[in-house]
Amino acid sequence: MADDLYDEFGNYIGPALEDSEEEEDEQHLQHDFGDDEGADDEDARHRDVDAMQEDEDPGDGGMAVVLHEDKKYYPSAEEIYGPEVETLVMEEDAQPLEVPIVAPVKVKKFETLEAEPLRTHYSNEFLATLMANPELVRNVAVVGHLHHGKTTIMDMFVEQTHELKKLTAAQEAAGKQLRFTDTRLDEQARAMSIKMMPMSLVMEGQSGKSYLLNLLDCPGHVNFNDEVTAAMRLADGVLLVVDAAEGIMVVTERAVRQALQEGLTITLLISKVDRLITELKLPPADAYHKLRHTVEEVNNLIAACCGGVVPPEQLLDPVRGNVAFCAAASGWSFTLQSFARLYADIYGAGFDPREFAKRLWGDLYFHPEERVFRRTPPRAGGGSGTERSFVQFVLEPLYKMYSTVIGEHPKTVEAMLAGLGVFLRTATYNLDTKPLLKQVCTSVLGSCSGVVDMLVQHVPSSRKATADKVAAHYSGPSDAPAVSFMAACNPRGPLVVAVAKLFPRQDCSRFDALGRIMSGTIRPGDQVKVLGEAYTPEDEEDSSVATVGSVWVYQARYRVPVARAAAGNLVLIEGVDATITRTATLVADAYDEPVHIFRPLRFQTRSTVKIAAEPLNPSELPKMVEGLRKVSKSYPLCSTRVEESGEHTIFGTGEMYLDCLMKDLRELYAEVEVKVADPVVAFCETVVESSSLKCFAETPNKRNKITMIAEPLDKGLAEDIEAGNVRLEMGRKQLTEWFQTRYEWDLLAVRGLWAFGPDVQGPNVLLDDSLAAETDKGLLNAVRDSVIQGFQWGAREGPLCDEPIRNVKFKILDATIAPEPIHRGGGQIIPTARRVCYSAFLMATPRLMEPVYYVEIQTPADCIAAIYNVLAKRRGHVTADVPKPGTPIFIVKAYLPVVESFGFETDLRYHTQGQAFCQSVFDHWQVVPGDPLDKSIVLRPLEPAPVQALAREFMVKTRRRKGMSDDVSINKFFDDPMLLELAKQDADLAMIF
Repeated sequence: MADDLYDEFGNYIGPALEDSEEEEDEQHLQHDFGDDEGADDEDARHRDVDAMQEDEDPGDGGMAVVLHEDKKYYPSAEEIYGPEVETLVMEEDAQPLEVPIVAPVKVKKFETLEAEPLRTHYSNEFLATLMANPELVRNVAVVGHLHHGKTTIMDMFVEQTHELKKLTAAQEAAGKQLRFTDTRLDEQARAMSIKMMPMSLVMEGQSGKSYLLNLLDCPGHVNFNDEVTAAMRLADGVLLVVDAAEGIMVVTERAVRQALQEGLTITLLISKVDRLITELKLPPADAYHKLRHTVEEVNNLIAACCGGVVPPEQLLDPVRGNVAFCAAASGWSFTLQSFARLYADIYGAGFDPREFAKRLWGDLYFHPEERVFRRTPPRAGGGSGTERSFVQFVLEPLYKMYSTVIGEHPKTVEAMLAGLGVFLRTATYNLDTKPLLKQVCTSVLGSCSGVVDMLVQHVPSSRKATADKVAAHYSGPSDAPAVSFMAACNPRGPLVVAVAKLFPRQDCSRFDALGRIMSGTIRPGDQVKVLGEAYTPEDEEDSSVATVGSVWVYQARYRVPVARAAAGNLVLIEGVDATITRTATLVADAYDEPVHIFRPLRFQTRSTVKIAAEPLNPSELPKMVEGLRKVSKSYPLCSTRVEESGEHTIFGTGEMYLDCLMKDLRELYAEVEVKVADPVVAFCETVVESSSLKCFAETPNKRNKITMIAEPLDKGLAEDIEAGNVRLEMGRKQLTEWFQTRYEWDLLAVRGLWAFGPDVQGPNVLLDDSLAAETDKGLLNAVRDSVIQGFQWGAREGPLCDEPIRNVKFKILDATIAPEPIHRGGGQIIPTARRVCYSAFLMATPRLMEPVYYVEIQTPADCIAAIYNVLAKRRGHVTADVPKPGTPIFIVKAYLPVVESFGFETDLRYHTQGQAFCQSVFDHWQVVPGDPLDKSIVLRPLEPAPVQALAREFMVKTRRRKGMSDDVSINKFFDDPMLLELAKQDADLAMIF
């Protein structure tokens, strides 16, 4: 029918026609539109026959039927671009509308970098020459308390070695500082260092000889102690910076203790001496006593860390030359030796500066009539000679210089400088007081050569110190072939590099590794094996092969590429970060001898504060997880964990640490919006009594049975284990002697020591206390590894609220083990050992433990009462409040539970009108008051729990947060026979009472 040739819109859909026929048919159809049906049928039959004939003739292209999807309207990509070009066809809606087709290049501006290397007073070729001689290299960590002037001292060194742009008059008037090693924008905004920053400087001593100083500027905030630990692993000595006015503070104490544990030489730099003159306005004699008190305070601290006596090589004494004085903001520094040389330059020949320097400290007085130094002051009326030599020859000229510049006419300043042989440009005398003071002090007191000589003389050279580094931190045997090369710091030996820190690139997609070359020579393009923290020659899983990209010398705001770097130097290495999390050991790929790793960093504090994070957009979870992986590389003490409920928890040392970490996660590493829950605390679980009965558990196949009890660990043993004072790798004889002398263990107990948990140096102990007459020791030893795994698994996740167990000794009293190996596999023993640990733990009066901060608060005397009140509301207590000698400041020392510390600093400043400043650092664990398993306690919403209900509240809330039931289920950890035994015990007790 004719209707079949047209669709519902009147379009012709019949067979293809010739052009002339199509036109005639259209005219014919239009003309005969109203004709009878029979004619239409006949025309349709003719057209069908024609279409069939067209289909039967495929050779005629013009007559073929081409389907719509087969029609070719445009040439293919291959025809246009050629067969060698790969083309990709995308679906139309594959990309969201908000995502641009060509994404703009994102430059993450998170640090201040120089566009090109700065001009220095030495050439890079000379720097490379010094690098080749490790005798001329010194690796020094600059450490000290917050705001004690470490970064300003680095600025002073940079100004004397680099050609820098001068600050404008407005910037100088506003007190703007260079802060060259604070490269990050948030460091500059907060005016405090967050990351350790290396800087390699070529500096001259007083003799004119040049040395390469690899200085590591460390953060002073107590939360960033992990950066200090990484710096000390790379350094051979410590430049301890102490504020002349404030003296020793909490970070100073920890830095000294850490340096002594690492075996580093300590040199002291007393900074901000100008505060004694301009701020405290102390007379010169009092200023001397203040400085002397500071030196004695540091020596007493060293003595306390070394068992009561200062080792002779660590004694700090200005006469020995390991104490320097400086005011970096005014641009001067000196030691007694450099100040004595200044007098020698002024007074000419016949003056021995070394002998004069020995008489510039202590109770020595100059007798002008006889021109000698004696320990007794001259007769009364001797004028200035009645003062000690340090006051007369050092402090009084310094005070005179300050008073003249600050209070006198510029002509008087010019006359004073002329007397010293110093002449400045006339325009200099018209400057403001601060810039003028800096110009005058720098011109008179000269360069930092005194500090350089102090570091060169007292910090061992890189060649000499490498042997000590290898002995202290290399985990392999000392007779291995590689050890001899490393101990000799041999540049021709096999390449071994100890990596201690990772630094992000500008786009934050990759990291560069800062490491110390122990032996060999590294060049760009070298093939190296990257050995991770879990690597051993027996288990090579944590290792990979990488190609070294560029090799740089780090200069804080720019990098100097080097073609090669020999043993003894600190270098930044590109291209090896893929498998490194915190530390690693790089070994030449061609070296076939077995090489062990350098031990992982051992931190002085621990991460006890945690937050839960999730992306605002759930689909961005993979990006956040990848960001967390990068954050863990950037922050050594950060650790992340995925709870059973699926939440991602991030552990940090404190609020400041987590604030910086989350800023980096959001802006640099993940670039996603992250929601953060309120901060909470990591708890521990412990016991306070021995198990009330012997607990046993049977394996699922009923062929094995383990009996165990739990009891508290000896006081102090957990801390010794964590500090590494005792290790299972120690010989059996040494281990026995250690436990017998320190904790009075008997010989059998030491022999039965199986493991620490939950890790190699964990604060729990597993003992085999079974008797050979009752237990088949051979079969028990056959399942020893499985029992240890079960014990460590249980110690990692306690039964109360999935938190680690601490301070618990688990004793195996009896064990029935199947003789057939097939019945005592790990699948049977490991869960059973874990279950029996849990049941023994629950029978030993379990308790929760919470971390406690040591808090040090600087405050004026009139705010002490308010501080007591704030601490009392937060379960804190004061241990001491002592005045700082020579200052109006009091130091309040207190302990504060970490769970109560959130918002403490803000609260403190509110109640003291901003006059108090505090620093908090993890100190110890303490038992939370109350019984966590006491079901009679009722917890009311929005009401603070009484003190005796705190343990119950912490446990219940922690379990709820982790998606667990409110109470511990005994059925989960006790077998049916064990439950029957418990019921029987209860019945017996009921009969007795």
